Amino acid sequence: MAPTLRSTSILALVLVCGTLSACAAAPDISADLARLEADAGVWFDHYNNGNADGVVALYTADAVVMPAGLPALAGETAIRDYIVADIAQAKAAGIVVNNGVVTGVGGSGDLAWVSGTFSVTDASGATIDNGKYLAVYQRTDDGWKMIRDTWNSDIAPAAAAEPVAAQ
Repeated sequence: MAPTLRSTSILALVLVCGTLSACAAAPDISADLARLEADAGVWFDHYNNGNADGVVALYTADAVVMPAGLPALAGETAIRDYIVADIAQAKAAGIVVNNGVVTGVGGSGDLAWVSGTFSVTDASGATIDNGKYLAVYQRTDDGWKMIRDTWNSDIAPAAAAEPVAAQ
């Protein structure tokens, strides 16, 4: 049976409506981005106060954390184990990780990112490291949570020692 003008018109209308809804503007998340930028220091506050649960709560259950010099940590258990141990080591050494400045924020729909700088000070207050971070967020039922988090030092790693020649 050949399509009628009416069935062709209905099909065209359905296709146009579907295309228009797919091209609808993404929701304005500028207020969310401003909040993420303003809250960039929360991770540092929890970390320096020894609040591992507070740090871990900032991530989704399936987040991936990529700390400098270590393999990626996937999932809540791996992230918690790392954060608990790292906070304990920092506290024992008198180290504080300081939030620097937010260098960028952006996003669209249910994804956003924040980048910034940090410094690390020892018990005397001397800066022993500085670097940058990038955190990727996803909107969840519990608000914006990190799904990816990475940081690294601006200080070049020490040169590898020359191998000892066999005698």
